[in-house]
Amino acid sequence: MPLLDPDRLFPTDPATRDLARDLYAGVAGLPIVSPHGHTDPRWYATDEAFPDPAQLFVVPDHYVFRMLHSQGVPLADLGVPRLDGGPVETDAQTIWRHFAERYHLFRGTPSRLWLDHAFETVFGLTDRLSAATADAYFDHIADCLTKPAFRPRALFERFGIEVISTTDGALDDLSWHAMIRDSGWHGRVIPAYRPDAVVDPEMAGFAANVEALGALTGENTTTWTGYLAAHRARRAFFKTFGATSTDHGHATARTEDMATQDAAALFDKALRGACTADEADAFRGQMLTEMARMSLDDGLVMQIHPGSFRNHSAPVLAAHGRDKGYDIPTRTDYVRALRPLLSAVGERADLTVIVFTLDETAYARELAPLAGVYPALRLGPAWWFHDSPEGMRRYREMTTETAGFPNTVGFNDDTRAFLSIPARHDMARRVDCAFLATLVATGRLGHDEAPEVARDLAYGLAKAAYRL
Repeated sequence: MPLLDPDRLFPTDPATRDLARDLYAGVAGLPIVSPHGHTDPRWYATDEAFPDPAQLFVVPDHYVFRMLHSQGVPLADLGVPRLDGGPVETDAQTIWRHFAERYHLFRGTPSRLWLDHAFETVFGLTDRLSAATADAYFDHIADCLTKPAFRPRALFERFGIEVISTTDGALDDLSWHAMIRDSGWHGRVIPAYRPDAVVDPEMAGFAANVEALGALTGENTTTWTGYLAAHRARRAFFKTFGATSTDHGHATARTEDMATQDAAALFDKALRGACTADEADAFRGQMLTEMARMSLDDGLVMQIHPGSFRNHSAPVLAAHGRDKGYDIPTRTDYVRALRPLLSAVGERADLTVIVFTLDETAYARELAPLAGVYPALRLGPAWWFHDSPEGMRRYREMTTETAGFPNTVGFNDDTRAFLSIPARHDMARRVDCAFLATLVATGRLGHDEAPEVARDLAYGLAKAAYRL
């Protein structure tokens, strides 16, 4: 019996379901545009086989291991490395059994749909994963991974990926991107400029990172003007590898537009490690406005991903490091926070600033009205904890009435889990087609208009917004 219901996520009303089916049939086979994500460019550069099922599905995927950990499984038992090099489980089959024995924990979650999609469509598995099927699953997937058809480049082509963007730090030498470019492979993998490590005074090693930024660019980054020039140089370097966007993961959406002398003084304080928490937030906010101005010059699309209280567990941060499933959404203000940036550059139609949120209460109250009037502003899709069927539906319901469709940017998968990419795009296409079918059925959208909108949401808006 297949793992996947062919009508999953479609409306239950028969007539509306038929509309959704027809719309989905028109977009299901469109190429995947993945303009923001966190897959490793090394995969595409070396095209080496993935090592084993545990390393593919469990160890790197915080959606998976955070759920298992919430039910008492130590991260070390799931192979998650320790900062001190201490012992963790290294036997792939043991890690896989921990996962399979607890697969029931994922019932009703988007992770379950993503995983089942990969198991069935990539590996041809149709029996549900469980303790009883764990070893058969492991052996089958492990055998598949030895074959050329399951290497990263072959899967990239099989998935129909037209372009994918990785997310790369400002100090990254982009050597993997250089290897991809020089290999002659036609797959389009581009970087995105993520400067958090050199714009956040509260990040460990900030001053040393800024010094390294100067060494990379030949600019004097002990001065405000030299520091900004170094960012411009790095952005230009990223563009030589096809970058079309920047990305900024700040704790808040705060922006500032200070006088030059005030910004320079705050920068000096940041380099000395003398900023208060509020001053550090102000500096990050100033840099968002500076980055927006740079985007007017170089054309890079700007993404702002605020509102995550990162690394909430101090013990897990100390033992395993950052990005281990303990990032938690917080309340986020956008109306006041974005006003300095939008007052400075928000009327520029030649600028694209894409704002995301983890605070769903802001959709209808703040974000849709802002994007519905400022030419520079666009709304990113339902993100992270809301990258789910319900989250996507709520997003459309709360933003469309004020911002419409063109002030959104389609879908991006924002994932580290390579095999979940087609599953996530398929989920988004199904949810959007269900939403459009409901609009048609209730007389709010013409039957002839819906296929065009469905194509835009699945493909066209992302290409246009990210200048791809």
